[in-house]
Amino acid sequence: MADSMNTGPTGVRGVVIGRTQSGIESVIANARVQLQLSPASAKTSGSAAQPPSVVTDAKGRYFIQCDPVQVTVQAFAFGSQGTVTVEVPAGGVVEAPPIQVPLSFELKLRKRGNDLETINTVQHAVVGEPMLAYVDDPTNLIGQTIWCPPPGARAMESDDGLELRFEYAGKSKIEATLIAAAVSYSAAGQPAAPGPLAEVNLSQPISVSEAPVRTIGGDVRVRLQRAASEPTLDEALWHAIRDRTHAISFERYRKFLNRVLLWEENAPMPGPIERRLRDLGANLHGTGAYQVLKTATEVFLLLECGVRIGRHHHHHDHDEFATASLAGAGRRSGGDCGELAERLSQYLGCPPQLPYIRRVVEAAFPQYELSAAAGHRLLVDKINEPCLLELIWSYWHEEGMLMQTINAITRRFQNVRKPGDRDPLLNVEIDPLRPANNILWGYVQDEPNRLTVARRASEYAHEYGLALYGKALPSIQPADTRSKFLEAFHNLLYQSSVFFKEDAQTTVIADGYPLLNALKDVHLILAQGAHNEFGDLPWTARAEMLLVQFILGRPEIRDFLQSRAMVPYREPWMPQVDAMKTLQGWTDVTVTHFRDLGVYGEQILLSVRYGDWTNVDNEDSAKNWARFHKEILYAYWNAHRAVTGIDLTNPDTVDSTLPAILLQRRLAVQQQRVR
Repeated sequence: MADSMNTGPTGVRGVVIGRTQSGIESVIANARVQLQLSPASAKTSGSAAQPPSVVTDAKGRYFIQCDPVQVTVQAFAFGSQGTVTVEVPAGGVVEAPPIQVPLSFELKLRKRGNDLETINTVQHAVVGEPMLAYVDDPTNLIGQTIWCPPPGARAMESDDGLELRFEYAGKSKIEATLIAAAVSYSAAGQPAAPGPLAEVNLSQPISVSEAPVRTIGGDVRVRLQRAASEPTLDEALWHAIRDRTHAISFERYRKFLNRVLLWEENAPMPGPIERRLRDLGANLHGTGAYQVLKTATEVFLLLECGVRIGRHHHHHDHDEFATASLAGAGRRSGGDCGELAERLSQYLGCPPQLPYIRRVVEAAFPQYELSAAAGHRLLVDKINEPCLLELIWSYWHEEGMLMQTINAITRRFQNVRKPGDRDPLLNVEIDPLRPANNILWGYVQDEPNRLTVARRASEYAHEYGLALYGKALPSIQPADTRSKFLEAFHNLLYQSSVFFKEDAQTTVIADGYPLLNALKDVHLILAQGAHNEFGDLPWTARAEMLLVQFILGRPEIRDFLQSRAMVPYREPWMPQVDAMKTLQGWTDVTVTHFRDLGVYGEQILLSVRYGDWTNVDNEDSAKNWARFHKEILYAYWNAHRAVTGIDLTNPDTVDSTLPAILLQRRLAVQQQRVR
């Protein structure tokens, strides 16, 4: 097919183009199409040979060259045949009418009767009642059926078809891709040469009615409760985001490195990875140990990123929000993480792609399907499974002095004195008998290959309009910045607080449209900043900062910084950062709050960035978004107030002042009080 389409008309030959289909909407892919010349036309053309045949593409299209004669175009698929007759002009192109290939199968619904014995074919479904969608195939020409479950229905494939249970009333549609059992086209009723199997997409619209109302007698008590909203399919995306962000958390990263360094030998690494890491760390001296950690960090992110729901780590995750969310979702849906994964597959559709990404590809790259078929592809992995990373995680950790802490340690490691009368790290010595010494050597030697603070600051401005201020940061002039992001984001957080106040009142139905509009505003601003270094720089920054956290969490660093032992930190690197801030006279706000802003801010923005909010007009999606992220939003509000002094739930104090400016003001007040 590709060869035919890439060859243009030559001489006086004509071209026939068209498509094959069954019905109005169901196109047939991989159907065999060939031309049949009438005896008179064959005599006129001077050739008794039949023109070459082609196979239709994924959209049922074909393209054939032939002599300028009257021809019959024949299409063969699923043991059936369709024809049209066209007159081919000399050196021109003729578009043939669609070839209708009659198919003898259709999608149907059936359910058990009230006596549980009889099975009836039905035309509509009822909320809560089990149904079975199946393909009626009397000719047994279907080899495989790929189901695309309808939105808003719990679905499970079986040998008989697709078992369904709809959760709410309305219009719906069942879709399936049918693949032929064998190559069933021929020129004259004979089997043709082996080739691709014919495919056709069938759909069956159905109506889903409410379950019948049952009358209840006796003493019926009335209780007010919060107004409920209909479940929406995009909840599966939020579960995937929370799942993947916790999959790349520091605790899981630390356990992964312990496996790499053979500190926990009960879980071996895959063979190729283990050999590569062993080769890098073969020597006790030099940068080998650091290169092992650097490579292992990138492998860790490659293994854990993506749009999916894992099956092995949820119940062992130390973050209470992740555990509570996944467990609660399983109870609400009556299933487990496997059912959440099934809901996610329904949301992604066929082929599995985020609706937002699919919308972008269809609008900006309409030629994508044709170029992919010809071998000229976009970055398919970034289209089908983008890495769920958000740069705001790195921004807040940087504001929390994570990178400044490691920079101070590496300066002292190189025997560089801090400017001023007194160097607080003057007595710091890291003995060479423990791993941190060698790892720090590799970290210092690899400095030319790491991101500079200016590179990160430029991308913070490009994606969020956020700025960094400090002595180590030269003045930068970004070419593009999101000046309205902070205003829109803070408005979203404020509208969320308003919704929660209304939603907590049982006599009020909370309005979700202000929240929905705020989500759309932030979504569009984030989309405008998703260019240039978007994706690669956040990936690199995350890998570098995870490695820094691992170094700071080493016992050697803890020993000489003498952090406070009684403070309940969540992660082992955090005490060292707070201890360094005390030594250097930096902000006295604990790094715990900066960590919370990064972790929870990332989950919030990922759900806004990758949700298909421009196509959402139902306020239930916004309500469900707020209720799903309630714990995270409250945690973000609290951390933001602790760090900047600004309460995002108070309309009198919410503004778009940059966090870096607020931090400088608070630091100046802190230093005045110390004096």
